[in-house]
Amino acid sequence: MNPVVIDTNCLLQIIARQSPYRPIWDAFIAGQYELCVSNEILEEYQEILAQQITPSIAENIVLLILNKENVRFVDPHFRMMIITADPDDNKFVDCAFAAGADYLVTEDNHFNVLHSTPFPQLNLVTLDEFMRTRIINGNL
Repeated sequence: MNPVVIDTNCLLQIIARQSPYRPIWDAFIAGQYELCVSNEILEEYQEILAQQITPSIAENIVLLILNKENVRFVDPHFRMMIITADPDDNKFVDCAFAAGADYLVTEDNHFNVLHSTPFPQLNLVTLDEFMRTRIINGNL
């Protein structure tokens, strides 16, 4: 099963029922890929979802994530601090590296620094790229 880390901005887009990216969330629910999260990521999911939607829906989504069998909890024991423009984004890089994730899904341009960083080698993909190559083609 492909390990994947999903940035919060992408999570917001995939959970919306009318979103063109909803198949990514549906594939997660169906157990078609392994979502890798750390405590820091779950805390950010909860915080941002509560701000953008409602606290109760945020809690339900995080509880759903916590209870899925295809979730891997990762505890990075290091801080790579590669993203200097928004250091808070490093939690996703650290988790993806520690998990050996096949994909780090993000729409955030701050992550582009990883394209010119020799280490770590992470496969950054946008929602469109992830959906096109992994969901639609059934490669998850």
